[in-house]
Amino acid sequence: MDKIAVCPGSFDPVTYGHIDIIKRASKLFDKVIVAVSVNSQKNTIFTADERVNMIKKVTSCFDNVEVDICQGLLAEYCKKIGASAIVKGLRAVSDFEYEFQQALANKTLYPKGDTVFLTTSAENMYLSSSVVKEIARYGGDISSLVPNEILEEIVARLVKNI
Repeated sequence: MDKIAVCPGSFDPVTYGHIDIIKRASKLFDKVIVAVSVNSQKNTIFTADERVNMIKKVTSCFDNVEVDICQGLLAEYCKKIGASAIVKGLRAVSDFEYEFQQALANKTLYPKGDTVFLTTSAENMYLSSSVVKEIARYGGDISSLVPNEILEEIVARLVKNI
């Protein structure tokens, strides 16, 4: 029986920090499904389909990674696909409190799933999609923050005409 993990997030856009967590999770589980979350509370820059396509481009080298869209409760999605784990990346202690609450809620809703926390690599501790968007909006160089395969797509969408 395959051990399936779900790596959820908005990935708006996907960064090297996300890729690091996905890569490491792919070594721990038989299958990793990167679940692009559709959250009505978030105003995303890229559509869910665009985010899926970007993630597919940058994870194509991983044989056991798939990309999907998750609408609704993550616990229900995990139940539907038979996941045994949810993988979350933690950048700082401040991330832990929120993620711990989410882990407890997901465990209540889906007792067969555990949340696994992976700490972000030191070089990515400051990195988030929000940081990428802010730098790109003002024409800053984001080439060290996002994979080359999607760099132009991100820049084209975000650069402001200042």
